[in-house]
Amino acid sequence: MRKTFVVIVTMLTVVSASAQEQSGVNHQHVEHASFTAPAQDLAKGRLEKSSRHQEWVAVKNGDRVVHSFLVYPEVKNKSLAVVVIHENRGLTDWVRSVADQLAEAGYIAIAPDMLSGMAPNGGRTSEFSDGSAIGEAFAKLTPERITSDLNAVADHVRKLPAANGKIAVAGFCWGGRQTFRFATNRPDLAAAFVFYGNGPETKEEIARIKAPVYGFYGGNDARVNATIPKSAELMKEAGKKYEPVTYEGAGHGFMRSGEEPNADAANKKAREEAWSRWKSLLKKL
Repeated sequence: MRKTFVVIVTMLTVVSASAQEQSGVNHQHVEHASFTAPAQDLAKGRLEKSSRHQEWVAVKNGDRVVHSFLVYPEVKNKSLAVVVIHENRGLTDWVRSVADQLAEAGYIAIAPDMLSGMAPNGGRTSEFSDGSAIGEAFAKLTPERITSDLNAVADHVRKLPAANGKIAVAGFCWGGRQTFRFATNRPDLAAAFVFYGNGPETKEEIARIKAPVYGFYGGNDARVNATIPKSAELMKEAGKKYEPVTYEGAGHGFMRSGEEPNADAANKKAREEAWSRWKSLLKKL
């Protein structure tokens, strides 16, 4: 494992940016390899076997409902809450399993379905019939809606009786980018954990970041890693805490692909090391 200053580009369709937000155009890329049946089957099995309390909650945000998967840890004291932002395929079983693993580590985890209300008949991710329809839905998301929904979810989980009032955010691929961007809009975050997602592109956005940002990137992810110089420079000039780590030999999406039964050795190693680092950082919050 080699540490280096990195930042990322993610995604798989095109998400429109509005003039009110300073995030620019969000270019996405379809990651077929990261959404294989083995990974989903493994995740589903893990969720079914989990002894932790899991529930679906309908978080109100104005006239919308953000369907979110909430998991509680089995601990004595109140816990830090982690908002988990999914990749560019919506809220899948794998993302839900990440939330469950965070609860296993002792944290309240909530994974919002950012496509809530966008599926046929106003449904969510599980009600889309094919990947192309999901891509079209992502293209309709605006930065304002994303930020508003994430704020509603963060406010909801922070106020839970079992929560200690502290919130962290983490995301993968598309969710990694949104995690970095959410840090520019939510000053009370305890930390932001960015998994292979690119950072904000302007000094004005970077200046708004209060929380430390920790990055997790694959060494063989040239598309994402090409953004390293600018992101590292912006964070350094602004005096912000930014600690990216690149896992040599790992590809984009290694947190998912690294846990498959036939996982590439480099992706498996990267996933194990990233989880260990993530949990170590969470303990310090």
